[in-house]
Amino acid sequence: MPAPDGYFSDDSMIRRVMRKRAVGLTYGQRALVIGAVHPLLYVGTAENTEHRTTPYTRLALTGRLFEAVSLGSKAEADRARAFTHKKHMKVNGVLPEDAGEHHPAGTRYSARDPQLMFMTMAFTFDSAEVMHDLLVRRLNDKEREGLYQDYVRWGELFGMPRDAAPGTYREFREYFDGYLASDELYLTEEAELVGSYLMGTRIANPLPAPLNQALSSFSLLVQGSLPPRIRDMYGLDWGIREELAFRGLTRAIRTAHFAPPLIPNPLRGPMTGPSHPFYRMLTRREQQLVHAGRPSMPGVDPRNWVARNTA
Repeated sequence: MPAPDGYFSDDSMIRRVMRKRAVGLTYGQRALVIGAVHPLLYVGTAENTEHRTTPYTRLALTGRLFEAVSLGSKAEADRARAFTHKKHMKVNGVLPEDAGEHHPAGTRYSARDPQLMFMTMAFTFDSAEVMHDLLVRRLNDKEREGLYQDYVRWGELFGMPRDAAPGTYREFREYFDGYLASDELYLTEEAELVGSYLMGTRIANPLPAPLNQALSSFSLLVQGSLPPRIRDMYGLDWGIREELAFRGLTRAIRTAHFAPPLIPNPLRGPMTGPSHPFYRMLTRREQQLVHAGRPSMPGVDPRNWVARNTA
C-alpha cells in the first residue's frame, strides 16, 4: 500500500490510479514509445544515458523513481528527486543532426528546460490516464481533472515550473492532442528501433514460454493503446485481428477489476500495489544477456553520436 506520509494523500487520484498494477505495468512502456516521437526528449536522453542498450533496466529504474514520488513516503520521494536532479544536471547539449524540419542540427536541449519537463510529464500523465481508462474503468470528469492536477504537482516535485503546464485538464488535452496531430513529431532511426523493441514488434531474445506469453500480452496492450498516427509512424501492421484480440484482452482485465461489494475478489491483492518489482524480472534477464555478451536490442549502438562519428 502507498506510504501514508507522502506528498500525495492516500485518496488522491494519482495514488488511486498508479497503485493499479494494470496501469503501472503498461504506462511506462507506452510513454517511452510515444515520447520517442519528440526528438529533443529522445535524443537528449539517449545521448546522456548509461542505459542506451539496457532499456528495461532504465524502465525499471524510472518506474521506481516515479512510484517513489507518487506512492512513497516523503523521505523516499526526496531521495528519488535528489537522484533524478543529479542525473538531469548532466543532460545538456545540442542535436548532432537534423531530426525533422522543426528540429535541425544544433537545436539545444536540456533536462532543465521547462517545456521539456512539461512534455515528460505530459507523456507520463497521458499514458497513465489512457491505460486506466482501458484496463480498469473510465474516469469521470472530476477524477480526470484531479489526476491531471496531481500530475502537475508530480512534475513540480521533479523541478517543473507550475506555469509550464496548462492550468486545466481541458486545456492540457487541447494542447497535447494538437501536438500529437502536428508536424512536429519525428522518429529518428534509433528511436524507431528502440520503440519497436519496447512495444514488442521486434523480439531479439524470447523469454521462457510463460513469461513470453505474458510479455506478448503486455505488448498487445501497449500497441493497441497507441494513437493510430503513432502506430503508422512505427509502421505497425494493425488490422481487424489485432484489434479484436486487443479488445478481448482489455475487456478481460477490466472485468477482473470488478467485483460486487459482498463478493470476494481473489485477484484484488495481486492487482494493486507498486509495479516496479515486476520489472526486476526483465532487468535480470537483460543483465544476463549483457554479461553473456548478447545485446538486449540488436542494432542499437551503445556509443553516443560523437563516439560513433569519431571512431
